[in-house]
Amino acid sequence: MAALAISTVAAFLLALLSAVAGFGGGALLLPVFTAIFGLRVAVPVLTLTQIASNGGRVWFNREHLRWHLIARFSVGAVPLAIVGGLLLAHAPLEPLKRLLGVFLIAVVLWRHLRRQPKPPSDNAFIAVGAASGLGSALLGSVGPLTAPFFLAKGLTRAVFIGTEAACALLMHAAKIGAYGTANLLTGRVLLLGAALTPATLAGAWAGKKVVARISDRVFVILVEAGLIAAALLFLTGIA
Repeated sequence: MAALAISTVAAFLLALLSAVAGFGGGALLLPVFTAIFGLRVAVPVLTLTQIASNGGRVWFNREHLRWHLIARFSVGAVPLAIVGGLLLAHAPLEPLKRLLGVFLIAVVLWRHLRRQPKPPSDNAFIAVGAASGLGSALLGSVGPLTAPFFLAKGLTRAVFIGTEAACALLMHAAKIGAYGTANLLTGRVLLLGAALTPATLAGAWAGKKVVARISDRVFVILVEAGLIAAALLFLTGIA
């Protein structure tokens, strides 16, 4: 019960963070769940809570979705998420985490060194989705990987949060199917996911109220701070 209580509080707080910054809750929640449940349980449980969190963010921002980007992202993300989900039981995760950490820091530096970066094309989101789908299935969450591309496309606040969440929701749904095929969705995993769902939905609702009160400039600062925090977690081995 103590472990469940800690997990519930963490799920609420980090769902709130995700709803404000558009991502980051999964990357920070993974080490909490791993410490309590172990990695092979933590990743599918995290995916179930992310379905709830992203579903809430999609609903609360449903009027701001960019469907053309969601469709292209899903073309790459869904099949690679299935592949990654099937590989989870055997894949070495540590080298991929380190590479992701280096990439995130490089992206933030690039955004500041190149003040007017060329926005990615719509079709570039197929490749972004593919990389995100594979990485997310293996690591539990790579929201920070996709955030720079949505920012470079000019998406902010409700448009950014809702569109990114819709992309993630479709990807996580594909992962759940793969985890089930790989026998990772045990009764314990399903019970934990169901128990933590109310906290993640409450966090998504609370975050929606917060984001309406901040400026675009503050929003971008929060996102970049989240990118650096996630990178450090990956590089230090905490996440």
